[in-house]
Formats: sequence, structure tokens, C-alpha cells
Amino acid sequence: MKEERPKPTEDSKYIQQHLANERTFLAWIRTSIAIIGIAFLMINLHEKSTSNALSTAIVQLIGALAVVISLCTIVFSTISYVMKTKQINEQTFRPSRSLIWFLASLLLLITGLFGYYFFTLL
Repeated sequence: MKEERPKPTEDSKYIQQHLANERTFLAWIRTSIAIIGIAFLMINLHEKSTSNALSTAIVQLIGALAVVISLCTIVFSTISYVMKTKQINEQTFRPSRSLIWFLASLLLLITGLFGYYFFTLL
């Protein structure tokens, strides 16, 4: 008796593109986890050191911004992943430059605040 093979799905036509899309999504998730991890590390190290009110306020601001940036990264990367999946299947893919610029700007902001904090300690 002959075994019936399942019919290929729309997604199976573009397996490499979907796998690349998934790897990109997971890279954004790893980035957001790293941002939160660095913020928590910085807050914990700051609490153990002697500090003044200004540096405490800066650390709290950096921590809050890092969490917001991390959440934005997760939300926007998920939206981007879903949109790209649909675009790949419809063969209408266009890179999302605005998302990249937005997330890069947020990361530059948090990096600048980290730098400001560490240079004020010197």
C-alpha cells in the first residue's frame, strides 16, 4: 500500500527564509535579555557601593529605561517576526528600516547613560 505524502504548505516553499527570520527574532530576544541583565547587574553593584543621591537617581533611571527598552525590543521584534513571516509567504518582503533605527536609537540612549554613569564615578 502506498503511503500518502502530505502536501507542501506555503511556508515550506521558503524554509530558509523562515529559519533566518526565526534566528533574527531569537537574536533580538537575546539582546533584550542582555539589556535587562546588564541593568540589574549595574543596580546591584551600585547598591553595594557608597553613593550619593545623584548617582542613585541616575542608576534608577538607567534601570527603568533598560527595562522599557527591553520590553520594546521584545514587542517590536515579535511584531516584526509575524509581519516578515507573512511577507515571505506573499513574496512581498521589505526590510523594516524604521524598526531598526528606533531600536538602535534606544540602545544608543541606554549606552550613553551607562557611559555617563561610569564616567561620573571616576
